[in-house]
Amino acid sequence: MLQNQGREMMIVTSGAVAFGKQRLRHEILLSQSVRQALHSGQNQLKDMSLPVLEARACAAAGQSGLMALYEAMFTQYSTCTAQVLVTNLDFHDDDKRQNLNSTLQELLRMNIVPIINTNDAVVPPPEPNSDLQGVISIKDNDSLAARLAVEMKADLLIALSDVEGLYDSPPGTDDAKLIDIFYPGDQQSITYGTKSRVGIGGMEAKVKAALWALQGGTSVVIANGTHPKVTGHVITDIVEGKKVGTFFSEIKPAGPTVEEQTEMARNCGRTLASLHPDQRSEIICHLAELLIERKEEILAANKLDMDLAANAGHLPPAMLKRLSLSPAKLNSLAIGLRQIAVSAQDSVGRVLRRTRVAHNLELEQITVPIGVLLVIFEARTDCLPQVSALAIASGNALLLKGGKEAANTNRVLHQLTQEALFLHGVREAVQLVSTREEVEDLCRLDKMIDLIIPRGSSQLVRDIQRAAKGIPVLGHSEGICHVYVDADASIDKVINIVRDSKCDYPAACNAMETLLIHRDILRTPLFDQIIDMLRTERVKIHAGPRFASYLTFSPSEANSLRTEYGDLECCMEVVDSMQEAVDHIHKYGSSHTEVIVTENEDTAEQFLQMLDSACVFWNASSRFADGYRFGLGAEVGISTARIHARGPVGLEGLLTTKWVLRGDGHTVADFSEHGTMKYLHENLPVRQPLAGQRDSN
Repeated sequence: MLQNQGREMMIVTSGAVAFGKQRLRHEILLSQSVRQALHSGQNQLKDMSLPVLEARACAAAGQSGLMALYEAMFTQYSTCTAQVLVTNLDFHDDDKRQNLNSTLQELLRMNIVPIINTNDAVVPPPEPNSDLQGVISIKDNDSLAARLAVEMKADLLIALSDVEGLYDSPPGTDDAKLIDIFYPGDQQSITYGTKSRVGIGGMEAKVKAALWALQGGTSVVIANGTHPKVTGHVITDIVEGKKVGTFFSEIKPAGPTVEEQTEMARNCGRTLASLHPDQRSEIICHLAELLIERKEEILAANKLDMDLAANAGHLPPAMLKRLSLSPAKLNSLAIGLRQIAVSAQDSVGRVLRRTRVAHNLELEQITVPIGVLLVIFEARTDCLPQVSALAIASGNALLLKGGKEAANTNRVLHQLTQEALFLHGVREAVQLVSTREEVEDLCRLDKMIDLIIPRGSSQLVRDIQRAAKGIPVLGHSEGICHVYVDADASIDKVINIVRDSKCDYPAACNAMETLLIHRDILRTPLFDQIIDMLRTERVKIHAGPRFASYLTFSPSEANSLRTEYGDLECCMEVVDSMQEAVDHIHKYGSSHTEVIVTENEDTAEQFLQMLDSACVFWNASSRFADGYRFGLGAEVGISTARIHARGPVGLEGLLTTKWVLRGDGHTVADFSEHGTMKYLHENLPVRQPLAGQRDSN
């Protein structure tokens, strides 16, 4: 594929010895079988064992088989290949090296892929420590590839291994960590293991060759090449600049890597979780004070972001509104943070259940932090202090990745957050990722991050849900919210609720996207008032198929009944009953927020019971699906998941539980023949949280 894109590709390969060994063994066995048959009437041959096969003979016998395989594979893609066999002399002798260079350049010019290998049929056995001064000798594929890369001035050398890349200690050991970027000065921190099972050099030889090629001006990546279904993707991902394997770089960045930031956050987060609730509340209150005291600094940074966004001209008005900060918005943020500070008093360590399992054996279920949260948000300047406060209140470490549109504002807000955390020595518990890490790269940190919370467009959420294969994602990919106007609805309530649900903030995920109208309301004054109000508010209406069938001249028909417009647009559809409205929502909704407007209590209660969306309202705007309006102080997002937190997720949604068993050391688990433990199951009154924390009801 890369060759067909116009790139010049070369392959360094081995396999001739293995091919030849298989072929020679077959020939020897066949020969012995013939001899056995010739001697069948005489004494049996005593020695039928295979002789030791010499590697150079195997290489001579296997070269044709190796090339036949490559030719057969590349011919399927109309790509021509050519074999080039080399020895050390081809690099050490200037004339031979020039001839090799010319040959390879000519093949590349003709769009032919050179397949290069050492001429193992004539090469002498490798001598230890035979490297020339400043020159690497050809001992294996890695050193050969490095020599060729430098000789041909290659842009990139991809060395495929049987592990994901370079680890700081042998892969498989308990503390082994994959190194994403390796710098020449980091060599002393590596402990190498045994040699590779698929080559003769091992990782140490790969690193040595990679560093030599890097010094010669070629970029190097070591990655896993043993999975046939994904190796092609590995190669193309590397060429596209994605974080795969280990990248060798001569320039070390000034700041910590995202892995180091996550490690710092986790370690400091554990200290944060062990603080007294009053101390966590004090940190949040101090952050609220800083938002007011340093508002001029915050607003100056925000103005810089707004000016840059306006000059770029690519942000829609709704995004610009989210990006903007004002003194009133900062005051509102500070009020919300103080509410969170109060909630933090009885969050971590709260006893949910207490049971006496047996004599002198008490079991408690208590609330604990989830661990390390990764929150990825777009141009939402109010998100950083809100989410930081919720993480602090719940004792969670936090990794933040904001949109580049708000880079200056986020930098100042993060500095203030760390200033507040410094009050009790947990400054590093909240980290802001400022490097150019792709979302996919962050989602690879499945051993370091416990929960991902995306805040942004439905496309962002979907991308993260696809990328985060090993990390739970809390959020919703779509906010397709419905308002159903029943036959028994009040005119005034309908107008107010529909207007607020659609027009208050059309870009919000809790804005109405589909308006369902009972059939009996068509051609009534109420229907006319709804249409007039939407026209006055400049809402573009897309007709559903049934609604369009009732009209002679209908609005443009909706392309889909499952559309999140995120603007002053909505779909309008007609239903025959409340049950049909419920069926429509189940079929086309996203389980976010649904509203019924009716004066019939029985109809309303059925609607509330039958729908399984995260939020279901009666005679209330869909815009009430919000953590601040729910009294949560703030929210990290709205979840439509079926497990863990659902709806607006505040402080409670960032906690999990653990079981604590206190015994006297003498009670043992006693299981009956049926495998059920014999125990007392006496529920005890829930007492105060862990020692040192305030009483909790």
